[in-house]
Amino acid sequence: KVILGFVVLSTHNSNKDTNFTLTANFGGFNASLYKGGGCFITQCGGVEELKRFQEQDELGCVVLGPTCAYATFTDTYEKPSMKLRTPILSAGSFSHSCDDRPNLHRLLPPARKISDFLINFWQYKDAIKSEWKEVYIYKTQNATPVSLHMCIFNVLVVFCSLCRQNRRDRRLRKGWSHINPELITLLWTQRPAAVSKSINMLLKQVDVIFFFVLLQHFQIVILKELKNSDGDFDEDQRIELNALLHIDYYNLTKFYGTVKFDQGVFGVFEYGERGSLKYVLNDKVSYPEEAFMDWEFKISVMYDIAKGMSYLHASAIQVHGRLKSTNCVVDNRMVVKITDFGCNAYLSPGQDLWTAPEHLRKEGISQKGDVYSFAIISQEIVLRKCTFFTESCSDRSEKLSRVIISYFRPDLNFDTTSEKESEVYMLIKSCWDEDPEKRPDFKKVENCLGKIISKIHNQDNESYMDNMIRRLQMYSRNLEHLVEERTALYKAERDRADRLNFMLLPGPVVKSLKETGVVEPELYDEVTIYFSDIVGFTTLCHYSTPMEVVDMLNDIYKGFDSIVDNHDVYKVETIGDAYMVASGLPRRNGNRHAVDICRMALNILAFMGTFQLRHLPGIPVWIRIGVHSGPCAAGVVGIKMPRYCLFGDTVNTASRMESTGHPLRIHVSQPTINILQRTDCKFEYEVRGETYLKGKGTETTHWLTGETGEDYDLPTPPTT
Repeated sequence: KVILGFVVLSTHNSNKDTNFTLTANFGGFNASLYKGGGCFITQCGGVEELKRFQEQDELGCVVLGPTCAYATFTDTYEKPSMKLRTPILSAGSFSHSCDDRPNLHRLLPPARKISDFLINFWQYKDAIKSEWKEVYIYKTQNATPVSLHMCIFNVLVVFCSLCRQNRRDRRLRKGWSHINPELITLLWTQRPAAVSKSINMLLKQVDVIFFFVLLQHFQIVILKELKNSDGDFDEDQRIELNALLHIDYYNLTKFYGTVKFDQGVFGVFEYGERGSLKYVLNDKVSYPEEAFMDWEFKISVMYDIAKGMSYLHASAIQVHGRLKSTNCVVDNRMVVKITDFGCNAYLSPGQDLWTAPEHLRKEGISQKGDVYSFAIISQEIVLRKCTFFTESCSDRSEKLSRVIISYFRPDLNFDTTSEKESEVYMLIKSCWDEDPEKRPDFKKVENCLGKIISKIHNQDNESYMDNMIRRLQMYSRNLEHLVEERTALYKAERDRADRLNFMLLPGPVVKSLKETGVVEPELYDEVTIYFSDIVGFTTLCHYSTPMEVVDMLNDIYKGFDSIVDNHDVYKVETIGDAYMVASGLPRRNGNRHAVDICRMALNILAFMGTFQLRHLPGIPVWIRIGVHSGPCAAGVVGIKMPRYCLFGDTVNTASRMESTGHPLRIHVSQPTINILQRTDCKFEYEVRGETYLKGKGTETTHWLTGETGEDYDLPTPPTT
């Protein structure tokens, strides 16, 4: 590129019969020499070259880096006698602006690359060329055979370079290779149940964000759908995608390529660990206003965006078009990076609150439109309120309409600003000016914010690293406080969840689920099971509204539950008006299971003797109770709403005992009576006689009527 510039310049001057020697001088300098003298940046070498040119009265070109240009301006500004007779070319982006230096010539804006400077400089009809005219790099005006040979050699080198560049460009235009889908694997998602599904199935779901790992780079990425694309890109699109691949900047997310799934074509972008800037601004708990996100931090966030956009505008992409706080992501080092740039043929800019007025009126994208979007984001950062916040209007559609019709901007509260804030507010105001030409470019925005940050550091006598360490310490203390708070909340929620689990499942089952995640089914040799239901429940429902039925069952079961808590029993379930209780599982208790069930049944029957319906006062409610003892199996069934269920003939027999019983009677089987007789408890019962039980045949059953020495105040059973 440099040699090409020399050759073109030589040809240009030869056509004007100008005879001179074209000489290129490439030289470096040892930065350690200046560091030893107390200078810790590498800009001093450029200053020394300028001084040498000045002393020897030579004309030349000094190629400097971003900070070198500023050092040169500072040096010449402090020494007015040193006139800047040498064109300065920056190898990167310029640092601070020099527009306020009256005795200096402005730098050439296109001079970002050496080749552009040398090839195109004389074509500009502008005062910025000043006294330099077409003179760039040469020493004397005496042609020599050596210089002619050098020019011929340079032409050959340039020709070979052009051929190689042309061959590479043709290869890039010829095709575009998608990333192999097998190199992308699911990392995690907002919906954990989706992990087992294929990526093609996952991408069908809407409103769910999935995070993937690009195995080729071991990088966490996020997929962005390229709508209206089948993956067969034309030549211009391939050139743009290749340009995206080569963008690698600190404040821009990395683009890794495209991947093609059954659901469409997706761009693969670097993932910001802390989420979007909008999310960070809204999370005032994790990022408190004073403790962490103070005024300096807000300016540094704006500075990150300005640097990223300045680089993007100077690149082959040239314009973003969709800049908004949701397209700015924050990494784990709290660095803001811009994403969702490029691919403008597939990603529509849309009409958002960040969109410039001229593009709301007529759809399109521009660099000045990006500056307007930056101003809206800056207002979000400064106030930490909703996008385009204004007290006079809250409706999004109305805001867009008012922006299109007339000059309407969000609130900034200039009247209440401090001196340090006013400079930033004025910058924001200039960035959302109605006239796009009056808005500054991002290079000026970057320079202005850089000066403000430097000024803050100088006032506080604090270096950038000291400030960063202090900020991280504040953030660490805030995190410790948050961890303590959320740990306490977690413990409270865990205790509530445990209490709920113990209500739904037996205690030993809950402990087993928490420790191992599984509950093995278990066989019990002897348990006692209780069944009861309401006599004439259907008739009661006929004279009650649905809500009255719910209230009736709730009142009855609350009374039953309070009785159950006083005995060593486990409430299995309720199905409509049926109430099922068991004892002897999951904790075995010898012969006590029959005793506890019978005592509980007597208490429940006594409770029903005094129960009154709220909506039907005076109408008695009768229940039938059946009790049976025997072996059964028990275990947890299901994943969603798991239930502890009992299985076996004992369950069926207990149900038959209830269905063949009488109102306000406790129907007890012979096996239960046998167990009661093995204990020291003296229960009172009377033989009912032979009773037919479906599936069992005829068996001797009994009526439980009380317990010796206890007064249960049982209701009198009806005679019919």
